[in-house]
Amino acid sequence: QSRNTNLATPISQHQSRNTNLATPISQHQSRNTRIAPVDNNMIRRYLLAATAGLFLLCTHATAADHVVYEGDSGPGKGKHILFIASDHEYRGEETSPAIARILAKRYGFKCTVLFGQTPEGLIKPGSSLIPGIDAIDDADMLFLFLRFVHPEDPWMAKFEQYLKRGGPVLGLRTTTHAFNGLKGKYAYQNFNSKKEDYIGGFGRQILGETWNPGLGAGHYGRNHQFATAMNVVPDQGMHPVMRGVKDMHAMAGAYSARPMPNSTILATNQVLESMEVGAKPITDKAPQPAAWVRTYQFQDGKEGRAFCSTQGASEDILSEGVRRMIINATLWCMNMEDEIEPDADISFVGPYNPTTFNFKPSITDASPDEIQGWDTPILKARK
Repeated sequence: QSRNTNLATPISQHQSRNTNLATPISQHQSRNTRIAPVDNNMIRRYLLAATAGLFLLCTHATAADHVVYEGDSGPGKGKHILFIASDHEYRGEETSPAIARILAKRYGFKCTVLFGQTPEGLIKPGSSLIPGIDAIDDADMLFLFLRFVHPEDPWMAKFEQYLKRGGPVLGLRTTTHAFNGLKGKYAYQNFNSKKEDYIGGFGRQILGETWNPGLGAGHYGRNHQFATAMNVVPDQGMHPVMRGVKDMHAMAGAYSARPMPNSTILATNQVLESMEVGAKPITDKAPQPAAWVRTYQFQDGKEGRAFCSTQGASEDILSEGVRRMIINATLWCMNMEDEIEPDADISFVGPYNPTTFNFKPSITDASPDEIQGWDTPILKARK
């Protein structure tokens, strides 16, 4: 008890010190009385404005790395086609949005177009940086124009998930050799894959052909000098993909090809003696497969439909016959052959003035959001 009694003194002293704190607290309260009252309405208006600005900034940033065209009505309403364009030479960045606009406007599809890009978000043909692959998650169709790209592993994982579910695939021109330089677990998708059960990688195993000139898959005639006529295989004239297709002229030079045995060849090519429409054929160049369809199965996944053509450069689709074949093939891949009409309107939507293909990019300062909408030119330099 004596020790407890001794504790009373420091407690009393502590209480005394607390009493001394009253003066500064009182002074602080006095200073507060001189602060102007807060305008809560002003704060709310400021926060709303800041939130709206941030929303617009985020929306612009999201839209900048891809473009979306969505139609109001048609047989494609409610279905999503994902286009991926990144090749070094044949202007897939022009072909893909042009076809996407037609399918969206004329058929009602939602069409998302991804592009190879620079880190700054400008379109760079052939770049392996292709943002927006998450759009593949709900895609009903995959439309590819690629050449020798090597995306990162997470990108490839998404891509393979699509193949495993048997999603329809269409590939044009250099997409037979879509991948090159992939390392590690996805290296077998490269065009020159030697994997025993996956020779030729994605191109050969999914589309039906790769790039291997030594085995008959390469340039056929002088590219950039000889154009190509495409002819429907006589006994395939009734195939849905060839419905209404005629007079196909492609500016890009012919390829030779030896499609996989389970492929149905729908059209062959004929090398012409010049780049002019109606030029005479070179008679010592026998016709080669130029368009075919097949069924693929990736690993233990579901079966899916695939279409491939060795043509499809941006100037090729100026030919109504080539353009109609590609549109028809997209519908066929999606099991929509009943919607293929031989005289359907497949005219271009908005300005389309393609540039002649070569390895020098036609444009270096355009971003995807600059071709949003129906009426923007595909593609136009800022300068």
